[in-house]
Amino acid sequence: MKGLILCAGKGTRLQPLSLSQPKTLLPVANKPVLFYCIENLVMHGIKDIGIVIHPSQQEIKRSAGNGSRFGASIRYIYQHEPKGIGHAILHARSFIDRDTFVLLLGDNLIMEPLQHIIEAYHQQEDCRASIMLAEVENPRDFGIATIKDHRVIKVVEKPEKPDSNYAVIGAYVFDPVIFEAVSSIPPSGRGEYEISDAIQWLIDHGYPITYSVTRKNYFDVGTIERWLHANRWKLEHDLEQKILIGKDVFLNNCTIKGPVMIGDHCHLSDATIGPYVSMEANVTVKGCQMDHTILLEGSHVNNKLGKISNSIFGRRSKLESETHFSSAYQLVVGDQSSIKISHEQKTIKDRRNDE
Repeated sequence: MKGLILCAGKGTRLQPLSLSQPKTLLPVANKPVLFYCIENLVMHGIKDIGIVIHPSQQEIKRSAGNGSRFGASIRYIYQHEPKGIGHAILHARSFIDRDTFVLLLGDNLIMEPLQHIIEAYHQQEDCRASIMLAEVENPRDFGIATIKDHRVIKVVEKPEKPDSNYAVIGAYVFDPVIFEAVSSIPPSGRGEYEISDAIQWLIDHGYPITYSVTRKNYFDVGTIERWLHANRWKLEHDLEQKILIGKDVFLNNCTIKGPVMIGDHCHLSDATIGPYVSMEANVTVKGCQMDHTILLEGSHVNNKLGKISNSIFGRRSKLESETHFSSAYQLVVGDQSSIKISHEQKTIKDRRNDE
């Protein structure tokens, strides 16, 4: 069995952070989401892995390498146009060959062990696919599966009148017949080859489709809000209320409330940090109160602004503030961006308060 991870999407809803690095390399608890996917496959004995990327995403190749650091072998497959999951699968046809494979979406963090959909696939005679489902409160926003007698009998993308609340999330097992399915369906109204349409094609042609239902958390790290939510959950899951501090970290006059994760070579002074803060290596924080925040490598916050919450600071970004506001601030600062707030830049409301 092989593994296939799809990473070629542009990540427009994560801009500006996704403009300067692939969204699948954005970290949750200081680890790229893509790495969780690779480790999940390797944990289940799947070590021959293909990763579908856009030619512009060479940073993924530099970060994950040939897979040896994970105990795997990685082959990179190029998708020049983002035309949906089905389109990406077709590009991997020569890599998959005649093997069964597990398909993961590179921006999804799934806590359910993959063994459950793998076992469901093997338990059903003549099964050609197995999909992971989760019960959701808003089924109109997902691809929704109708199930009967331990089989999937229908899949509809974002139905107006859902038959169930079982959403198809980003983990699948397929055999090579999926290539015939994708090749046989037309593009959707948005010009993409939808994986839900391909699965429905399999069902319509009599191929058994099984499933497993996850009761564990899963995250589509596709927006700023979901990214912060995933980071918070992962910190709490891994650390509870602990504080994890890397090597060569300088702390002076700081209060830290876990869960907090601090990378190597960070410099923190006169700060109150946490809970739910993760910072990568070489981050500097001075004079700051901060919680529910992600700081990427080399970011610098020298702040008298007041409390910072639900914020993200990109790589080598910089915030300098000389003034203080009483309310909490939420900021999203792109890579290598710089923000400076001086006394002269106070708002009219704050000037009136001073008077």
